[in-house]
Amino acid sequence: MDELIRQIGILFPEFERWFSAGFIVFARLLGFIRFAPVLNRKEINTIVKLSLALLLTIMITPLLHPAAPPKDVSPILLWTLNFAVGAIIGYIAQVILLAIEAGGDMINTQMGLSSAMVMDPTTNSQTSILSRIITLLGICIFIEMGGLYWLFNAIVRSFEIFPVYAVQIPLEKIINLDYLVKVSSNVLYMGLQIASPVLLATMGQDIILGVISKTAPQVNVFQLSFLFKPVFGAAIMIWILPMLIGIISDYFLSFSSIY
Repeated sequence: MDELIRQIGILFPEFERWFSAGFIVFARLLGFIRFAPVLNRKEINTIVKLSLALLLTIMITPLLHPAAPPKDVSPILLWTLNFAVGAIIGYIAQVILLAIEAGGDMINTQMGLSSAMVMDPTTNSQTSILSRIITLLGICIFIEMGGLYWLFNAIVRSFEIFPVYAVQIPLEKIINLDYLVKVSSNVLYMGLQIASPVLLATMGQDIILGVISKTAPQVNVFQLSFLFKPVFGAAIMIWILPMLIGIISDYFLSFSSIY
């Protein structure tokens, strides 16, 4: 195989330059697709992900006008560093969607549905039903608002800060600490903002049931709470759904500059 590539390099002098650059670009795209939201979903077939990475490599590599590969740097090192850079950018974007999932978990717990868990193939962990539904709703809104364009714009701009053949990752440029701290802190803040209507409504219901238990001790309030909380919470969710879509849309717009 090495001899075949060498002979092709002799016949086509530009082949080595383009092949080396494309191989490294492909590595960065693999790391990016592995962690980026929407693209990292297990529902998307691996063949589709590899095909997308290959197609983007063919599109991006000519835009970089790569030079000849350095002779004193290991290709494995370049491949590993670029994979790590792509994974960092994808993970930062994934944190944005974690806030939506956190809100769903809070609602699910408050409605008393903690025992209703399903397997999330993307994270290989147990997740609540409402968290799953709200996360899928957030993904649909993210795609509809042009989130995939934000992702691809981020990965293309990364080549300006960390070139293909660079061997030192400028973390202070790749990772904007202020942006990362703001996104991470908003996981709890945004989750509470999404779940607050259901939290307040169920809290009011708990107060009413507490008053009933004091005025009429013979009423089994504990069983009534299991009956009313899911129904009342579902009704509140249906009522606030249009407002919830607006809140999630504004949240995504505030973090549209992923990188």
